[in-house]
Amino acid sequence: MLHELDREFSYTFGGCTIIRGLEGSYLSTLGFIMQDRINLIYTDMTIAFDENFEAISEYTDELRSAAFDALSEEAILVIAHKVYHSE
Repeated sequence: MLHELDREFSYTFGGCTIIRGLEGSYLSTLGFIMQDRINLIYTDMTIAFDENFEAISEYTDELRSAAFDALSEEAILVIAHKVYHSE
């Protein structure tokens, strides 16, 4: 899945950063705190956030759905966050 996201973000947005093997924890559906190794994938989209909010929302929903279909994970987080880059 990491390889596919790497390809997707590279072709769509010009690249991405992948940080593998971070340590994390989450509360399982059974109420237990679970320790887990996680991967963080970051890409920068140079599009107008507010004007394209609907399309960004649909895209992130599709990413999350594809990740759930491909992985046997209990939780997957996809975030789109508006950031100002100073020139």
